[in-house]
Parts: sequence; structure tokens; C-alpha cells
Amino acid sequence: MVSPDDSIDIEMMREALTLARQAWDAGEVPVGAVVVKDGEIVGRGFNAPISRHDPTAHAEVMALRDAARNLGNYRLVGCSLYVTLEPCTMCMGAIFHARISRVVYGASDQKTGACGSIVDLSAEARLNHHAEVTGGILAAECGGMLSDFFAQRRGKGNSGAN
Repeated sequence: MVSPDDSIDIEMMREALTLARQAWDAGEVPVGAVVVKDGEIVGRGFNAPISRHDPTAHAEVMALRDAARNLGNYRLVGCSLYVTLEPCTMCMGAIFHARISRVVYGASDQKTGACGSIVDLSAEARLNHHAEVTGGILAAECGGMLSDFFAQRRGKGNSGAN
């Protein structure tokens, strides 16, 4: 049986997957993210480092920027971030600075994941902010999209970014 929390987590992860698809269509690694406050999406983002010539334009950072603009505050207290791939250390730093309360991710990232796969910044007691972390929401769909994207790129010859 799906609990109310599971239901909203699935709904919001599906929104993040839609944004990941937009990244794919733009030739970017398909990662999408949404920021949610009181059950409403207040920020959206997808990977755009290639097109923006910006190494910080990860889906999470783009969604945080959008939410901060929409809410008129760089502090996003009481907000949750949903992202299709486990955040990296850069993104976790931005998440902490924004004061995000909860991070929900889909697929684990065995190369750069900072929520337990490589390091677990949310468990670092010396940091001055912590976020609740839930992983594995629609993990097969999120991971499958990434696998399909890279398989397609390998089939065409990889001339772009990783």
C-alpha cells in the first residue's frame, strides 16, 4: 500500500523525470529536479552545463535558483528537493546553503553520489545544516533513463560531454 508520503514522492519524482527528458532532448545528461513547498512545485530545473557553458548548471542548482527567484528568498526553509539522480558534493553544498529540509532522489550515483554512495554529507555531524534524505524513489525509471541516454550516445559516437 502507498502511504501519503510515498504518493507525493512518486508524483514529484515523475515531474522531475519530465524535466530530465527535457535535458535529454537538449543533448544534456538527463537529470531533472523540482523544489516543493507545501505540496506545490516552486522551482524546476534540468541539467544544462553544456548549453549554458556553466559547470554549476546541474538540475538541482537550476531548481534551487528557480525556487529562490519564485519565493523571493535564497533560504528555502520548509522545502523539499526531488531529483532523479543522487546529488553530488557541489549540489549537496548548495542544498545545505539553501536550507532545504528534505532531499528525495531516484537513482544512486556510484561515481559522484554525496548521499551515501561515495560520501554521505547529510550524515556529517560537523556541518551546520542537515537535510533528511530519501533515496530510491522510481530508481529503475530514473536509472533506466540515464542508461538509455548513454547507450544511445555510445551508439552514435561520443563527441560531447560525459
